Amino acid sequence: MATQKVLGILGGGQLAQMMALAAIPLGIKCHIYEPDPLAPARLCAIHHCAPYDDEAALRQFAAAVDVITYEFENVPVDCGTFLRTLKPVAPGIAALRICQDRLLEKTFARDLGFTTAPFVDLVASLTSADAIAAVGLPAILKTRRLGYDGKGQQTVHTIAELDTARACYEGHPLILEGFVTFAHEVSIIAARAADGTTVRFPLIQNTHHHGILRTAVAPAPCSTKGLEQDADRMMQTVMHAFGYIGVLSIECFVVETTQGPTLVINEFAPRVHNSGHWSIEGARTSQFAYHVRAVTGLILPDVTLHGVAAMCNLIGDEPDDSEIPPDVFVHRYHKAPRPRRKVGHLTMVSSTHDNVTHLLQHCAQLLGVKIS
Repeated sequence: MATQKVLGILGGGQLAQMMALAAIPLGIKCHIYEPDPLAPARLCAIHHCAPYDDEAALRQFAAAVDVITYEFENVPVDCGTFLRTLKPVAPGIAALRICQDRLLEKTFARDLGFTTAPFVDLVASLTSADAIAAVGLPAILKTRRLGYDGKGQQTVHTIAELDTARACYEGHPLILEGFVTFAHEVSIIAARAADGTTVRFPLIQNTHHHGILRTAVAPAPCSTKGLEQDADRMMQTVMHAFGYIGVLSIECFVVETTQGPTLVINEFAPRVHNSGHWSIEGARTSQFAYHVRAVTGLILPDVTLHGVAAMCNLIGDEPDDSEIPPDVFVHRYHKAPRPRRKVGHLTMVSSTHDNVTHLLQHCAQLLGVKIS
């Protein structure tokens, strides 16, 4: 009988929780390393509760596992670098370092030949007038690090607004991005094994509200053969450049041009992604199972969907079970409700986009979400 593999996960949120649940049928045991004693993943994995800079605790964690991954891109790079001296870490540290800094990730995308929103590094010596001249108005001021779900950013329409916004974030490295006029928002999610084998889900179409993902539909209704080919080329190029192992997500805008729709990169996520949660019920192999398989050296099966799937996030609070249609799957993260917090999600799977859209609209109305 083969020795059971043990996977270490940095972070203990809902992504780690769903990763650990996907690992169980594969015969893989999970340990999480997470400073929060109430981390959701503690319910299905062994919990190492200590700060990310506690070397003694990190050594104990590494000694208990065979390979280490992470569930969010804001794990301190020093923590990942230290652990890499003890056990394999996948995805690699280069992906972690680049994807947690908006300036580095957009520069990385540009250097690979892909299009991004116009951007400029807001160094102290650069005036707001010169920054706006470079990217145009309106623009979005963002912190380079630790921004997610709409946090750490402000939209500005004038030089004076930018001056005020910069003062609010004094001491934080900043980036200014120009607006992209887009038709749709989509994400690309793929997994890559150590031998270079890569599998990819079809494009996923997303809606956001106040910077937080609200809904995701797969396959994307807006998808075309050309966009899927662009997604393949983009993902293969990025994964090769990183020497990537695991699941990678790329959020993009679909922009209409005279040559047809094209993809503009918004940001990378070196991990499983919120827009892929539908894959638990909507695909033979979920994004979480793919990630576990990739980082532990198991084979990656071909992508097989069970139909059209959609997901609706539960933000801030959860509905009662009695309010949810019987053919909708419910995932609760065991997190205390609070405004803007993701506390769960709903998934629906059917044979057609029309059927899924009907269910999605019903659930969105239940939650007070506009999806159009």
